[in-house]
Amino acid sequence: MGMASAAPMSCFVPRFSAVRASELDKFRSFLDRSRRLIVVTGAGVSTESGIPDYRSEGVGVYNRSDHRPVTHQQFLESSHARQRYWARNYVGWPSFSAHTPNTNHVILKQWEDLGRLDWLVTQNVDALHTKAGSERVTELHGCAHRVHCLSCGEESSRFDLQKRIEHENPHFSATSIDVAPDGDVKIAEEAVEMFRVPACGSCGGILKPHVVFFGDNVPPHTKRDLESKISEADSILAIGTSLQTYSSYRLLLQAKEQHKSIAILNIGPTRADSLANLKIETLSSELLSKV
Repeated sequence: MGMASAAPMSCFVPRFSAVRASELDKFRSFLDRSRRLIVVTGAGVSTESGIPDYRSEGVGVYNRSDHRPVTHQQFLESSHARQRYWARNYVGWPSFSAHTPNTNHVILKQWEDLGRLDWLVTQNVDALHTKAGSERVTELHGCAHRVHCLSCGEESSRFDLQKRIEHENPHFSATSIDVAPDGDVKIAEEAVEMFRVPACGSCGGILKPHVVFFGDNVPPHTKRDLESKISEADSILAIGTSLQTYSSYRLLLQAKEQHKSIAILNIGPTRADSLANLKIETLSSELLSKV
């Protein structure tokens, strides 16, 4: 089982107010009534591990820079986009892959062990829930720790690919300027031009991280599976997510349509605030630690 990060409060955590006693009582009541609880997590649960989110006021990537993730269409259609993606990902991977679970991840694993959590759905691609030991989990947008070939479908480890890239780019050197929730970093375009893009070792096809890029769709079988799990649940809790992506928002829409109890724990507004029976804006680890 993964250990919680002992690092001080990350600079990527947005400003928040301490949880009020009345909010704590309402949250405990929500959990006590829940018999089959689905938890949906977003980038906000990983900020305390040192990984930024996209949208938080003042500290999110979109608020600090003009960074925008590569889209699915760009990656498929442009060899330069793939070269840029893999060069930046190669530089950012050692730091991104070294992040460790924090209190949020560890407590949710404890809930799983205690039977308080029926299923966990994460939008994050950082693997921190699985590092913490969670097993009843769906990685809605995939996982950056896996790579697959778009031609033959072969899957491989991102760690193994890192070794291959290093071998094929022995003189490549670049300094990262910033970091993003998907492990992307900023590097000079001159460095990108010198980068040799890895190909599938089996068929020479295009390699892609096993993640759902912006503009791509969640696999149909994942959608069907989660629709079934929401139908069987009696409550849903969203933690650390603004729910701006429809793939996650639709889960709460379904829960609302089926009259499930809905709670949201997030610093700042979310797309689903009007759907929630309970909304609390405070540091998630602080609240989770008290129940």
